[in-house]
Formats: sequence, C-alpha cells, structure tokens
Amino acid sequence: MTPQRNTGAGAEAELPEYAGHYRLESCLGSGGMGVVHLARSTSGLKLAVKVVHAEFAKDREFRGRFRQEVAAARKVSGAFTASVVDADPEAARPWMATLFIPGPTLAEHVKRNGPMPSAQLRRLMAGLAEALRDIHRVGVVHRDLKPSNVLLAEDGPKVIDFGISRPKDSELRTETGKLIGTPPFMAPEQFRRPREVGPAADIFALGSVLVHAATGRGPFDSDSPYVVAYQVVHDEPDLTGMPEELAPLVLRCLAKEPEDRPTPDEMMRELRSVSALYDTQAFIPAQRTGDSGDSGDTAAPERPKEREPEQRRRPRLRRRVALAGGAVVLALSGAAGFVQWTAGSGAEQQEDNPRTTTAAFAAWQADPVAKGAATPQCATGDGKLFCTESSVAFALNPVTGAVLWRHSVADVPSGRAPVLSGGLVQLVTDGARHVTALDPGSGRSRWQRDLPGNKGMKYAGDMLLLARADGTVTGVDSVTGTTRWSRSTGGHGTPSIDFFPSDPTSAYVTTSSADGADTQVTAVDPVTGDVRWDTPLKGLLRPVGAEDGALVLLASDPVYGDTDAVVRFTPGSGTTRRVKLPVPRVDAQAGVHDGVLYVLAATGSLDAVDLGAGRRTWHLETSVSRGSAPVADDRHVYFSAADGRLMAVDAHDGKVAGQTPPRFGTASGGVATTVPAPLILDTHVYATAPDGTVFAVGAEDPAAW
Repeated sequence: MTPQRNTGAGAEAELPEYAGHYRLESCLGSGGMGVVHLARSTSGLKLAVKVVHAEFAKDREFRGRFRQEVAAARKVSGAFTASVVDADPEAARPWMATLFIPGPTLAEHVKRNGPMPSAQLRRLMAGLAEALRDIHRVGVVHRDLKPSNVLLAEDGPKVIDFGISRPKDSELRTETGKLIGTPPFMAPEQFRRPREVGPAADIFALGSVLVHAATGRGPFDSDSPYVVAYQVVHDEPDLTGMPEELAPLVLRCLAKEPEDRPTPDEMMRELRSVSALYDTQAFIPAQRTGDSGDSGDTAAPERPKEREPEQRRRPRLRRRVALAGGAVVLALSGAAGFVQWTAGSGAEQQEDNPRTTTAAFAAWQADPVAKGAATPQCATGDGKLFCTESSVAFALNPVTGAVLWRHSVADVPSGRAPVLSGGLVQLVTDGARHVTALDPGSGRSRWQRDLPGNKGMKYAGDMLLLARADGTVTGVDSVTGTTRWSRSTGGHGTPSIDFFPSDPTSAYVTTSSADGADTQVTAVDPVTGDVRWDTPLKGLLRPVGAEDGALVLLASDPVYGDTDAVVRFTPGSGTTRRVKLPVPRVDAQAGVHDGVLYVLAATGSLDAVDLGAGRRTWHLETSVSRGSAPVADDRHVYFSAADGRLMAVDAHDGKVAGQTPPRFGTASGGVATTVPAPLILDTHVYATAPDGTVFAVGAEDPAAW
C-alpha cells in the first residue's frame, strides 16, 4: 500500500500503512491529538482508527491522556457512542480502533444544510440527553461536547472524543497551540474552578450545542476565545432563532450555576411534555466519505461506527401514550381492543379459565395495579399470566387481560418474576429473604421458606435450587418447601445456577476462576442432586441455553466483561465449538431457538449465530439501549426496550418486522432500569412496560402492532 497524503491540518505528511493489524485506507479527519483513518479488519469490518501524532507519542503526559481516553471510551461504549474494537496505547504510535459510523458531524451538517428544523432539533436534543445519561451513569464526564464531537448516524446522534474526560485535564491552558477544551462550549465552572467540573458541565455544553444546531452560531459568540470565556461566565446567552417551545429548557441548560441545570432524565421528561409526538426518527444523513476534513473545531471528528451490510435503513417511530382520568388507554392497530382499569377502583373481573375460552384473540393491554409506577414482571403457566409489580401479585387471563386475582405481597425485589413450579406460583419476597408459594387459582399463600445466606437461586421443574457462597447447592421441593438434597460442588468460588426447560434432566452449576481463564461446569439432576457430568472449559463462560444435548454459553473478556464469542459444548462427545463475534458485545443477553443463538448487546447490536454451522448469519443495529433478553419463535425474534416498546425482528434475514408504541412510566425518565423479556404463548406475545401495563399482541403480523 502506498503511503497516503493527508489533507487535514497538523498531520504528518506520510501516513502509516497499518495500526496494529488494521490496514489504513484513507483519512477521515485530523485534529490536535492525531489523525482518524478509515480502516478494515482482516474480516473486512469497517473501522475508524485514531493514530496519535508522532510528536506527541514521545510525550509521557500525552500518552497518559491517550490511555485515559481509551479507558473512558471503553467504559461508555453503548448505543450513543462508537464502540471500541481494539487499542494499543503503548505502541510506538498509540492508536485506538472503533466501529465506523456513517454520517456527518453536527458541525458538518449545519455548515452544509443550515440550522435544523424544530422537529429534527427535538430529536437531537432527546438523543444527546439519552447519551449523556448513559455516559454519566458509568462515572464519566465528557467535558468537550461540541458539534464536531457529535456524529449524526441514521439511528440517532453519537457522542465521540473522550480525550479530555479526565478531571485533571480540565484546566484552561495551552498545549501545542491548542486550548484544552473549546471555549464556546465550556461551562462557567470550567473557567472558574476547573478541578470541580462535574456532569452538569456537559449539560451546559449540550445547551450550547443545541443553540448552534438551531441557529448556526453559539449562544456566546466572538472571534476571541478570551471574550467568549468572559461571556460564558458573566453574560446571558443569545437564544435568538431558537424555537419557542425549546427555548426555556435550553435556557435552563445554560444556567450559570451547575445545580440550576436539569439532569438528562429531567430533560427527557420535559421533552415529552413539549411534543405530543415523542419522535426519535432517524436523521438519515449523508454518508461520511474518506476525504472529509476537520470542521474547524479544536478536536477532530472521530470514531465513526460501522453499519454492517445486513442492516436496512429503518426509522425508529415513537408515539405517546395518552393518559386520561388515571387510566391508561392505548389505541392499538386495526380492530384490536383493550382492557382499561381505572386507577384506585380495586375492581377485579373473574372470567373462565382461558384454556376453555373459544373467543378469537384480540390485542389488549391492562393496568392491574393502581397508578402503576414500575414495570411488571410476568410468567406464564397453568393457562394464566402471573405477575408482580411493586408489592402486588396478580394473575391475568392471557386471552382477554382480565384480572383473575390480586393480592398484596411483601417487598418483591426488582427484576424477580414469579415462577410456576410444583403447581404453585413461587415469589421471592421480603427483599429476597423469603420464598413465598401461592395457590395459582386463588393467589392465597401456601407456604414460605427463609433464604438465609443464599447467593443464587433457580427453579428447575418442580425443584428450587439454592446456591451458597461456600459452594453448597441445595434442592428444595417446590410443592412443600422442604429440602430434598444438598451437596458441595467443586470449582473456584460462589456458584451460579442455570436451568433450561429444553433440557429438563439437568441444572448447570458454574464457577469461574478469579482470572477468568477457565470455568467449571457441573450438570446435576435437579431432583436428586446427582452429578451427570463435570468438566472445566476455557474462558469466562455463562450458560444461556441448551438444545439437542448441547450446552450453549457466552464467552466474555475477563478484563472488560464484553461478550466476544459463543461456545457450544456437547457433553456426549466432549467437543467444544467456539464462534468468535466480529466485535465484542457489551452486557450481552441471549436466547436459543431451533439451533440459532440470538445475542442482544446493551448497545442494541443483535446477532444471529447458527450453532450447527458455527457462523454468524446476520447482524442488526436496533438502536435499543439496554433492552431485554431476546426470545424467538419460528418466524421472529422479540425483545423489549426500556421505554416499553416491544420489538420484532425477522428471524431469517434480520430485518425489523414491527414494534409497538412506547409506554413511558413516571419514574427514572419514564424508562425501565430492569427490562423483562417478552413471553411467547401459542401465537401471542406478552410484554410489560414502565407505565405499569401488561399487554398482548398477535405474533403473526408485527407490522400491524
């Protein structure tokens, strides 16, 4: 490959041919720290590779800053940032590779197209608020949010460049002729007390970015950075040209004192009240090319993300849930009906067991708990839906959504769904101190058992398996609550327990070594506790499914915890097949159906891996941040989003097949922190939402949801 000439400012005349083992193809841009190249991995994956300028590679302090940038970028990789694929801060020319994101920076977009219209500005504001929420949740403050550090991808804005995210680097000083920070987008405290800069500084920068997007200029404008600094600290912002409905919120973002600015969650709540249509439809920008230069801001436009070839462009549609008279009423598509429960009425409707109901199924939604402020957790069994929400347990008719019974229960932990085991509805209660068994027909308590010192639990058929920190696993009869067996397992530490109904003869006890180098997997008979097989497997592994006599596991990087491979272990033959994922997946969840493993990352990346063929068959970027575990039938893959949407993806080609409207709650910005997986029963799909509703739709035609 012939060395390339770079047209960006401040870069070396000759570009390197490789960074690590990534071939550099063209220059995307250049800035104060280095040059960003378009590159490809050995498998053809498109990447954006940032290579530090040679002159700075010799500077120990600068290397430390780059090391910090890599760490921060890895920490915040998610739906609103460019995922880090690889990096080498210790190389002769330090570099970092991220997924390539097609799309211009906000600075380029405004320069080319002028100010954004109001609807597009609201989408930008909502997307950046969500991005800052996720960035701040992991303890990172960006501290250089500006138009050139926002990429407009087709699924929403991405925040890039974490080069000065370390607090000690926030001081206003010069280095190689560049300011550390960008004065028009810096908060007053970054000038006055730089060592005390916190998340609120990013909110101030967001306000300035939005003014730029709406008007083509900043709220504080001058050719002199020193004049701008004075204006930021002392003067009121100029919001001329800002849409009237957004100006008050932007003005709050630009408050001089950090405590007067809204949080990202508050911004998202206010945005929903501004517009009856909370629409985060894609920007659909022009694709980024290899000859785009710097937009004129201090740092380079960096770290674009790959949009893999299997994906088709599909906008995300969000519609508001109408709230009236304390009742939740959502109009569903076509002739679909709904069940409306008035808050505080206490009414319960008794109906025949759904297994004897012959009426045709119609989509429905129900809100069985008055003023539901949490996402219900549900399970199916005995022809019913059994759910808990806050401190209420209830049963629903899955055909009509009618409440069959409802009772108060004591302190059900978040994320703990009920389970039908031993013919009884089993609940974890009293803050995980007890297990309570309820009669499925009436909801009345049958027995209760203490859970002292237990670190893990899993229901396996008619047994409850409990794991203690000392490695002891105990089998409890779900019918009576009495102990049936107890045994000590081998391994390295506290065991985890998994059970999959597709393999009712085995429960899997796993323990991993401290360094994550290997995982001990023990298959036990859940009824007797007898060991069926026991083997060590390489890597940090987590079982996610069982099919055709094989155990399916996710393999994670022991340092960062990201899922980088799928493992299939067949105990009968002792063979192990490992399928490496092209890019590590953050906080991955998975589900198996008919020989295919579906892996959904917290960033919204969805992969389908054919376990028999040992290869990935398709990939989709869904834009759903921290969704539920995926479940599948023969036609579709289903998962829930934190805003209450139920998503359906075609299981064969990875195209989005349909989605329901969002159902926002009243707490935590209206989204769920724990997202339960949907449930499939016959040809119906059941899901729950942050507004407290349980709803059902037909599986045949997700496009009509």
